[in-house]
Amino acid sequence: MKRKVAIQGIAGSYHDIAARKYFDKDEVETIPCDTFNGVIQTIKKDPSIMGLMAIENTIAGSLLQNHELIRESDFSIIGEYKLRISHSLVALPGTKLEEVTEVNSHPIALMQCTDFLKTLPNAKVVEKEDTAGSAKWIAKQQLKGHAAICGKLAAEIYGMEVLAEGIETNKRNFTRFLAIADRWTADEMLKNTTKNKASLVFALPHSVGSLSKILTILSFYDMNLSKIQSLPIIGREWEYQFYINLTFNDYTRYRQALDAIRPLTKDFKILGEYEEGRQSL
Repeated sequence: MKRKVAIQGIAGSYHDIAARKYFDKDEVETIPCDTFNGVIQTIKKDPSIMGLMAIENTIAGSLLQNHELIRESDFSIIGEYKLRISHSLVALPGTKLEEVTEVNSHPIALMQCTDFLKTLPNAKVVEKEDTAGSAKWIAKQQLKGHAAICGKLAAEIYGMEVLAEGIETNKRNFTRFLAIADRWTADEMLKNTTKNKASLVFALPHSVGSLSKILTILSFYDMNLSKIQSLPIIGREWEYQFYINLTFNDYTRYRQALDAIRPLTKDFKILGEYEEGRQSL
């Protein structure tokens, strides 16, 4: 089956890699978007298209705006994939490492490779909008002495040579991506699938013990709270939206837990119920 998947970035980006790994049993056509909001708008125009969006990184933390984009879109989370981020330094074929005078990449990628960049004291570090986009730009302009930090797939796509790989400082560098879809498409895709994880969002009153009551109830029903993220509600001072991820073994008990906490919350929404994602090595 062919899947059309909207991603932020271009061919060879980490979103592109994650999309192909998540839908590894299907033929994947990725649709590049300039922004994460562009991913949302692409799906709205054509509900047969799915999306893949980064939601958090083990080093850089959460992408807060993406939590809100998913909530406001009314799309469903249908799954997740945890991609091991391995950076490479790539340049035009024939370039030697000592010839590199400028390194281009996304600021987060540059930050994740600081130790390696210290070994290139004569190279100027320049921030760009995208990892794969940096490789594409260097290849298109035939910029000698320039190098990009990106994934190996980008090097293959744009005809670049890998000068060094695995250059990230922290090897436990993972990004968690969420697969999203229109609710009708999501219902069809999730038929007869295992559901042992859920993403929820709700608001709580600004009162003593409001969050602790929720956590106590979830614990009573044996829910494993794997993530909690709060965001302020604009226009409602000192009130917050809470985004939480739960994992569970008993779906019935999970639904009972939701019934128990729902009356204590406001604006309660299930963003998705899906199977806990795989993690690349």
